[in-house]
Amino acid sequence: MVHSAIHEDTARDGRSDAVADDAVMSMADFHSWFNARARANSFRVDRIPFADLSGWDFEPDTGNLVHASGRFFSVEGLRVRTDRPWVSEWAQPIIVQPEIGVLGILVKRFDGVPHCLMQAKMEPGNINGLQISPTVQATRSNYMKVHGGAATKYMEYFRPGSRGRVLFDGLQSEQGSWFLHKRNRNIVVETDDDVPLDEDFCWLTLDQIRRLLRLDHMVNMDSRTVLACVPPALARPDARIDGDGSFVAAVHRSLSGRGRAVHDPGHVLSWLTEVRARQELVQRRVPLKEIAEDGWRLGHEVIDHQDGKYFDVVAVSVEASNREVSSWTQPLVAPRQSGLLVLLVKRIGGTLHALVQARSDAGTLNIAELTATVHCQPGNYADAPAEHRPPYLDYALAAPPGRVRLDVVHSEEGGRFYHAQNRYLVIEVEDDFAPEPDDRFLWTTLGQLMSLLSHSNYLTVELRSLMAGLRSF
Repeated sequence: MVHSAIHEDTARDGRSDAVADDAVMSMADFHSWFNARARANSFRVDRIPFADLSGWDFEPDTGNLVHASGRFFSVEGLRVRTDRPWVSEWAQPIIVQPEIGVLGILVKRFDGVPHCLMQAKMEPGNINGLQISPTVQATRSNYMKVHGGAATKYMEYFRPGSRGRVLFDGLQSEQGSWFLHKRNRNIVVETDDDVPLDEDFCWLTLDQIRRLLRLDHMVNMDSRTVLACVPPALARPDARIDGDGSFVAAVHRSLSGRGRAVHDPGHVLSWLTEVRARQELVQRRVPLKEIAEDGWRLGHEVIDHQDGKYFDVVAVSVEASNREVSSWTQPLVAPRQSGLLVLLVKRIGGTLHALVQARSDAGTLNIAELTATVHCQPGNYADAPAEHRPPYLDYALAAPPGRVRLDVVHSEEGGRFYHAQNRYLVIEVEDDFAPEPDDRFLWTTLGQLMSLLSHSNYLTVELRSLMAGLRSF
């Protein structure tokens, strides 16, 4: 662990007083610590044939890829029928993981300033190996030690009966394109205990984490979804809410719930309920081998689509010196190209609004969830007719740099996806921008989106990443 005195980096974090606890570090010390953890731990990920998977096999009758324990997850087939105008029916592989995992951040105050206990964690699908993870990031199979390895560190703070104060606790969805009905428990707990500090963990202020959120491939998806849910009251007050008319001030004011919204909360909820009531999304699990009829090729080393689009399913062997189990094999979903998530924002009546869409994905649990204005893999639409390209995709791609307020590339869930990455953009549109008539899109304030996070299955994990990014201003 790197220890140092407080200097100008931490003063910018709102800490002007001396801190006695040597667990607190500056930003410079964080980067030194993070690099040291990368050097101290050994990681290796290799692609392997499916036949070399240990504990995994294809079921003879269904062709489903399953684990011998009956736990963790399986890769199965899914048939989907929707009322989309273009490609309304299809089949695909899907990850089925019915168990609910825990994504938890432990909070402790040092000299009155909240700090989050974050982890430098390797996942096999991460582009750069090590990323900043929550205090606890574990499936039920993992924290129940089905793998036969070590216990999940700090899990005791997130179990019933712990002495911590729960600041947030809710079930949130994950990627509906590749998971069927997947949810995880997102939980934030504050403690007054003296917490033993493991060498792969560090305490960071929310301001420090905000800076890291602006770096590519630094803060992992599991951290971003929990950070989006952190109660605003935990963050330090910001005088810029009523400040200088800047975009930063507009973000903070919109997040705070001040200012007039175009639609009241009841209208927002009724609109989404109406979309869910009328939109068709029929999901049927089928044997994995059945989707070969729909262009999916089930090979010895990869499951892929004959069109060269969408995603593959691959197998990997993993060695990691700082995980509960030091080596294992597993399947991963490998997207064929990067995704694009764009949130268009506009000041309406002096209040910053975001243009969100109600979107259905193959594995969505509750018909539709709110997501970014643009949510797609652009390469999948390269040969699509103009009328079937995602709305606002071309607008976003042609946006002048001066309108871009956030531009960062984040990795997605490295425990299930291989080198999955999305480019996250926030674009402030012109004053005369008017959306095309489309009842799948609606203007909401950032505060309204924050209030919906207290409920399950309202915001996609991708929109939560964008909310975490906006809260980094």
